[in-house]
Amino acid sequence: MNSQRNTEKWGCGKDEPHENGGHGSGSEFLLGLDGGATSTICVCMPLLPFSDQADLPNPPPILGRAVAGCSNHNSVGETAARVTLEQVITEALSKSCADRSSVRAVCLGVSGVNHPTDQERILIWLREMFPSHVKLYVQNDAVAAMASGTMGKLHGCVLVSGTGCIAYGFADDKEARAAGGGPILGDWGSGYGIAAQALTAVIRAHDGRDSQTMLTTRILKALHLSSPDELIGWTYADPSWARIAALVPEVKSCAEDGDQIAHNILVNAVQELTLCVKAVVERLNLCGADGSGSFPIVMVGGVLETNKSWDVGKEVINSIQKLYPGAHLIRPKMEPAIGAALLAWNFLMKESQGDNYC
Repeated sequence: MNSQRNTEKWGCGKDEPHENGGHGSGSEFLLGLDGGATSTICVCMPLLPFSDQADLPNPPPILGRAVAGCSNHNSVGETAARVTLEQVITEALSKSCADRSSVRAVCLGVSGVNHPTDQERILIWLREMFPSHVKLYVQNDAVAAMASGTMGKLHGCVLVSGTGCIAYGFADDKEARAAGGGPILGDWGSGYGIAAQALTAVIRAHDGRDSQTMLTTRILKALHLSSPDELIGWTYADPSWARIAALVPEVKSCAEDGDQIAHNILVNAVQELTLCVKAVVERLNLCGADGSGSFPIVMVGGVLETNKSWDVGKEVINSIQKLYPGAHLIRPKMEPAIGAALLAWNFLMKESQGDNYC
């Protein structure tokens, strides 16, 4: 999309009201976006007239919400990622009857933002969508996930395990992360990592390199395949992370029914996720000098959701609390996109109030 087409699409430089009437010329809005390897969600909320975080309503009011596909540029490429971001932002504003010129701040939490160059790339895209007065913030999606559990305050640790996995933490002016580099770089606590190990186990059992496993029957049935040989074609026809990660429920089901190989895969995932948290906590000294300090751990993602008898999230919690008795678990009641909108509010307050804001 060139600059002229973008200007026409977004009306940049124009200050006329939204064609649907908007919420009045004095209304201002915040946009929060959560972009992962599976889906991208954008919410629009009014700029809340509060000066202190403790006064924020929980949950905050949402005027519009839009959903689209993956926006991780490492997964789908820059063009597709940008189109997805534009799509959800446009739809969320439209549903809110909000004009882009009345947006005060935008915060994106996007997977694949691992370096300042990633942030700068997305900021350039956003700057073409919005007029110059709009404040723009770009973070890793794990940061938005943390904010969804802490009402926008960045302190403690967040553990995310969905299609991918990452641990991220903040303490004062320091931050640290562990994992989040994708499956090739060893995110074995992720949904993709679990499912990929299960597919490998099926192939190994089929050709005699390992023991037989219930995973063979369950996965073939789920994929409507008749033989493990067909898994090769299925896998490489579209090796997208989300497509493979969708097999995690089959792994959990087999583990619940006593399959040792599936059980071992999940145990390995628990160990990997615990290591991610441990790395972040110790780098930031969140637990204090004696290891008993209190700090929040926000847990987000489909892999960590409560299950039947084999509950990955519960096992991770037990493992973490053995290491850090002061860890305080938070399971957010709001989605990460709302967390991103609260981050936008928080960043605005910091800028307006200076260093005295906390």
